[in-house]
Amino acid sequence: MSHTVISTTTTTRTRTAGDGFSLNSGYSRTIPGLLKIGQMLALLIVFLCVHCVRGWPSWAVFQYFEVVSLWFLIALLIFFLMHLFRLQAKMPCINWPLTEFFHYSVGTVLILIASIMAAVKSQGVSALVVATVFGFITTFLMAVSLWTSYSVTCGPHQTAAP
Repeated sequence: MSHTVISTTTTTRTRTAGDGFSLNSGYSRTIPGLLKIGQMLALLIVFLCVHCVRGWPSWAVFQYFEVVSLWFLIALLIFFLMHLFRLQAKMPCINWPLTEFFHYSVGTVLILIASIMAAVKSQGVSALVVATVFGFITTFLMAVSLWTSYSVTCGPHQTAAP
């Protein structure tokens, strides 16, 4: 009886300059990187749709939606750049998995609330309906990121054998 073993390896390219600056170009092809890119694109669509509409049916709701989407878009961009340039290694005093877990837990709840409020108050304005749909898509993507960051942060850890 013959068995064949197939081995695959994954490599990521890292560029390093003389001052220790390194670029993790493979991060954008990983699951967390793709989730962050998807969240940023969805939040950008939400922000642009809400920002470009004239005459909001409910001013307070859509201003809240606009502020929440812009805030988490900027925060996601910062986290993405931190991973892309491996900046979290330069700041070891911050627990980055726990920080991202907190970011995703707060973001999931706030964007879900904003999306529900926008769905109720959009009154058939097409750009606001699109913003609401992408708000729910962002909520789903952030919940997936929350789950994956939870498994990294709070999941089982390997312990040394006695």
